[in-house]
This record gives sequence, C-alpha cells and structure tokens, in this order.
Amino acid sequence: MSELTTQQVVDTIRTTNYGTWRFQKTWNPLHIVDAIDSTIIDAAGKRYLDLSAQLMCSNLGHKNPAVIASIALQAEQLAYVMPSYATTCRAELSELLLPLLPPSLNKFFFTTSGTDANEAAFKIARMYTGKTKIIARYRSYHGSTSGSIAATGDPRRWAAEPRAKTPGVIFAPEANCYRCPIKHTYPQCGIACADYLEHMIRNESDVAAVLVEPIVGTNGVIVPPDEYMPKLRRICDETGTLLIADEVMTGWGRTGKWFCMEHWGVVPDIMTTAKGITSAYSPLGLCVTSEAIGAYFHDHLFAHGHTYEAHPITLAPAVATIKEMQRLGLVERAAELAPYVQSKLEALKAKHPSVGNVRGKGLFWAVELVKNQTTKEPFNNYTEKISGAPLVVDQIAAKCMADGVILQAWVSHFIIAPPLIVTKEELDHGIDTLDRHLSLADALVTAN
Repeated sequence: MSELTTQQVVDTIRTTNYGTWRFQKTWNPLHIVDAIDSTIIDAAGKRYLDLSAQLMCSNLGHKNPAVIASIALQAEQLAYVMPSYATTCRAELSELLLPLLPPSLNKFFFTTSGTDANEAAFKIARMYTGKTKIIARYRSYHGSTSGSIAATGDPRRWAAEPRAKTPGVIFAPEANCYRCPIKHTYPQCGIACADYLEHMIRNESDVAAVLVEPIVGTNGVIVPPDEYMPKLRRICDETGTLLIADEVMTGWGRTGKWFCMEHWGVVPDIMTTAKGITSAYSPLGLCVTSEAIGAYFHDHLFAHGHTYEAHPITLAPAVATIKEMQRLGLVERAAELAPYVQSKLEALKAKHPSVGNVRGKGLFWAVELVKNQTTKEPFNNYTEKISGAPLVVDQIAAKCMADGVILQAWVSHFIIAPPLIVTKEELDHGIDTLDRHLSLADALVTAN
C-alpha cells in the first residue's frame, strides 16, 4: 500500500472521524508527523512551539527516551493481564506514589482517563457515605461521560441535558476574585463563596461530596484565594461531607507542587488525576482515596471496575515519568520559572488594553481578554462559543499558530501551560508571539 499524502490523511480523518467539541464542517486538522521536547512538527516540516503542552498534559515534552523505552519493555514482557492479577509495574507505581501523596491518601484505583477517575470518585463517595448528591461548581470541567459531564459546570454539559441534569449533582459558585459570581470583593468578603457552599450543604439533604478543581483548568486557570481551600476543608469536616480534588490538570508539577492542594496544606478525601501522570505517553488516570475510605471496603463490596483498569502498558510509563520528573527536578523547575512567566504576562497586561487579567501558579497561567478593563466585559461568552460564533481568542490563536506557536484558547482567555522542560528562550518566543497578535483585540476595545 502506497504511503498516504497529507491531503489524504486529513480528508480521511475529516470524513470518517468526529472532531470533538466543534462543528464538523469547519474542522481541518493539522497533520502532525513528529514531535520532540517542546516542539511538534507537521507534514511539511514546519515546527510549532507547544505552549499549552497539547491539552495541558505533555509535561515531560515529547520523545523522552526513558518513557518510550518503558512502553516497549512492558509490551515485550506483559502487554496485558486482567486487573484481578498482580503485576510488577502496578506494585512499582504504587510504591512510587505513596511518598508523593499525603500519608492518609493511600488506596489507588487505576483508570484510563481523568474522566474515568472522576466516575470512580463519585461512585466511591456515594458507596462510602450512603448519600447521593455531589456539589460541583459552575466554572468547571470534569469529563464527558454521563456522570462526569453531569458534574461539569461549563456549557459542554448543555448538549447532554436533560440526561445530565441528574438529581445527584448541584452547582455552587466558583472562587473567582477577578469576576466574582456573587458580586463580592476580596478580601473584605470573608470568602463568601465558601460560605455560600456551606449554606448549600446545610440546606440540601443527602450531600456525599464537594468536587473542586484546586485551580480551575480549561475555564480560566482560576486560582482561589489562599483562605478558600482551608475553609472548604473545615466546612466539609464540620458537615460530614467528603472533599474530592480533581487534579487531572493541576497535578504532576504543573503548579510548582506535585499536587496543587499542597499549596494550601489541604488534604482531600479523594483525589483524581491523569494527564501528566504519564506525560500523555499512554492513557492513565488515577483515583486515590483516604485510608478511612479504603478500610470501609475491607468488608463492603467495592462495586466498580473495567477491563483496562491497571493496564500494564499504562502503568509502566507512569513509573518512568515520575522517575524522570524527579531526575530532572521538574516540579521545582515549574516553581522557579513561575515569577519569570508572571513578569512576562504582567508586561502584556500593562501594554495591551485588551488584557484584563493574568493569573496562575507554576507553569499554569491564563491571559484573559476583555473589551474594557474597567467593566471587565469579555469579548465573547459561553453561548457564542457553543453556537459557533467567531471568537476573538480563536482569531488570535490562529495568527500565533501561523507563526509557529500553539496555545489553547477558550471563550475569552488563553492558557499558557508549556511542557515543564520548556526553556526561557522558548517562553520568550511564545509570549512575544502572543504579544504581537494581541493588537487584533486591542483594536476592538471599547472606551471607559
């Protein structure tokens, strides 16, 4: 069979595959044939700086030899065995995880995605507590399967309704000090968004758990005030409610800690993660529970599982990834680079009237665009995103891509989350490219 041309590859994929979260008629995927470190390469040989680590997951960058070798070796030794058996790689990964986590988080369930990990968390919380309801937040994304999309606050849930409107999920306001959903001002507010959530718990029966992204991911890299997570932990303790931390995006060094909740010294009852656990070299998710929850299932049925649970070829690269992150000091590096990235992005805000806010931790940042810095009115909204209307951030992202820089754009902000191996020179190139094309948004700014 002759080798496919790039046009044949693209045409075949467009006509036979679904492009996710998009109108199909406008999908024209770029044919990527190679990648190395912080760069991906298309079929024409053009190189692109990967400024958002693909979907905020390629933390080690591309073509790490140790991770690649671990996949090949595991495939040769034992490609698959059903999850009721023990494997060496499963034990090795479990032993590696224990010192990275708080001592009380020590019971693992391995999945194949963050979505699956969240589904496991919900089921475990409900089995353990005997209660039903999950309180999630409006600015959130937790996955696309029926349970995880029901717990997703953003408009990706809308297409699944009314099925996604299960009686088991209700929504609270997010901790967004830049654009507070309940019209308060930090710090005079006393963290009113957490008080509101407590009010919900005390006025709803049957609440099993509160579900949070420690730093909101796709929906804006929203960093809560330092008092929020400790206060939420106290509320959950006082009301007998479990706290679930979705660290799918924020885990594995992304924010300058192994896991984001460490920034506030808060330990959840259940933690989910994925993405960076293998640096996306293979699909692996993880649901971690407390020792108390684990003990409950000693004499209660653990009624969950699937065929690819603890799949050996997903576990071996996680072992290699963790060891490489430790060898290269990437968690510490993310923390060390944070002030540099912040200064570069703050300079964009000072220069461009269209930049309303920059925020983040480690190597996880957002640049939010607004029509007016005083009113904070965004250029586009969720309804326009779902309807397929042209978005200002998409137009700017397209200009950056043409100049060899790929970054994620969502509604009215950009996500700056490069591989943790990124160099300062690459950061300069990527942010300077965004700088050049923000003039497109500046021209649309309205007067105060």
